[in-house]
Amino acid sequence: MRASHDTDALQRSRSARSEGQHRRDDIAAAPLPNLEALRKFVVVAEELSFTRAAQRLHVVQSGVSTGVSALERELGTPLFYRDRHSVALTEAGRVLLPEARATLAAALAATDAVAEAAAGLRGVLSIGTMISTGAIDVPSLVGRFHQAHPGVLVRLRVLPSGTADLASAVADGALDLALLSLSGQPPDGVAVRQLAQEPLVLICAPEHPLASVSRGRADGADGAAGVPLSAVAGETFIDFPGGWGSRAVVDRAFTAAGIDRQVAFEVTDYATVAALVGSGLGVAMMPESAVARLPGVVSIAVAATLTWRIQVATAAGRRPGAAARAFLRELLRGR
Repeated sequence: MRASHDTDALQRSRSARSEGQHRRDDIAAAPLPNLEALRKFVVVAEELSFTRAAQRLHVVQSGVSTGVSALERELGTPLFYRDRHSVALTEAGRVLLPEARATLAAALAATDAVAEAAAGLRGVLSIGTMISTGAIDVPSLVGRFHQAHPGVLVRLRVLPSGTADLASAVADGALDLALLSLSGQPPDGVAVRQLAQEPLVLICAPEHPLASVSRGRADGADGAAGVPLSAVAGETFIDFPGGWGSRAVVDRAFTAAGIDRQVAFEVTDYATVAALVGSGLGVAMMPESAVARLPGVVSIAVAATLTWRIQVATAAGRRPGAAARAFLRELLRGR
């Protein structure tokens, strides 16, 4: 039995070495696209305009067109549909785009690794975030990172469209990492790590009948367990757009309870939510930490478990660059 096991292990080892050798032979022999041509292709794909791509790249438009055309000849297929008024990706272009971004990211990571070894971190770090990150103090975090690595240019993008677009930007390579809130499994191409979590609470105007539940809880009376979802089934809700993490948590909870709710207002910032609630136009569910900074509303615990989770997302299957790895170390310190 032991001899058979050793033989199987030896065969697997030989097979792995053979596959690795074939891969090295492919890399050595296969024609590979030029990195500069891939860069031009990606920028044109993002802008859907050769003129705007040339402006971003600080080159003449003919240079962009020549680079993309050379790449199309090398790959043997058109990457864009072109006419006098528009540019659009072909199916081959759509397939190539995430791979081209991954290739450029890998090349940049290799450059970063050498630069880090030679003279400290350099380059650009693109970070996406929600408008609120709970216990994660993003400005302080970025400030500490900048002090430690002044050679890295940090580009911070706050996406009011929420978690769905942040995850998509990470998967596509438009962002190096993002702070977001996924309530279920991450989408394809995205890996997440948990950072923090907190409950969602119900908020209403001080004059709302439900406000008595909050006062009763403060007095130690009935209501300490929180308001059941059924008690707010008939309320008008003010909420965030679809794609926001907290919206997904609330939607799932009501669906699981078999309760329909009416969302009459969709807004993209906490202050507006609180203003609408305080004006008596409806109720809302918000992260507990956000409510503490909003005047004119009353917060009430909810009987159902509504947990808002904050995670950091990176691209799955693609090693983060040196700057992103350093930022992640700072972010995860003590967690």
